[in-house]
Amino acid sequence: MNKQKLIRHIIITIVIFFSCYSFIHSAEVTIPKIDIGITPAKSPKDVSATIQILLLLTILTLAPAILMLMTSFTRIIIVLSFLRQALGSQQIPPNQILIGLALFITFYIMTPVGKEIYNNAWVPYNQNKITLDEALKNSIKPLRQFMFKQTREKDLALFIFLSKSPRPKNQNDVPTGVLIPAFIISELKTAFIVGFLIYVPFLIIDMVVASTLMSMGMLMLPPVMISLPFKILLFIIVDGWHLISRALIVSF
Repeated sequence: MNKQKLIRHIIITIVIFFSCYSFIHSAEVTIPKIDIGITPAKSPKDVSATIQILLLLTILTLAPAILMLMTSFTRIIIVLSFLRQALGSQQIPPNQILIGLALFITFYIMTPVGKEIYNNAWVPYNQNKITLDEALKNSIKPLRQFMFKQTREKDLALFIFLSKSPRPKNQNDVPTGVLIPAFIISELKTAFIVGFLIYVPFLIIDMVVASTLMSMGMLMLPPVMISLPFKILLFIIVDGWHLISRALIVSF
């Protein structure tokens, strides 16, 4: 009986296999072909289009660095990180929430700059009124104006001195490669100043709780466990997220 069942299963398997095989061969199955190649350019327009694509890919590669270091993102994310450290809430809010909040506040702050770039660079270039070089110059002007407003003269003078460039007569004479690092360290200093001011009230709460526990003889109880609820309560009472967001936006 076992041999008959085994033979029956083998016969059924063979029948199913040949049925599927005949169905696959009878049906018309089309497999797409993907072909990627490089062909010689036939006109100067083809070369120009290729260069534009390469420039676009380069800009997309540098987009994260441009977003982080040439906008308000640096100051915002550092201040929010200081706030979480001052609260002592470990990983709450998580990094994804802080980065998302910093990104949307950055988009809100940089909207006027983006509109100016769109109207003065992209629209004329798309309508073939200006060349690519003119579009790039028009797109960097609003960013330069934004960075100049937030950059300290001391930091700008430092990088001009280190680059051994001649003393600029006005803002137009300052190279963009000198302006960007000066803007970055200015933003870092401003963010650390704001972070220090955020730390002060929470530090006072920690000191009061620690001294109270010591006076009560409760040395084995970690002060952080007692001070954390009070710091969160203080942050809620003063509507901390509203104050922090308003201070960050107004600072620009």
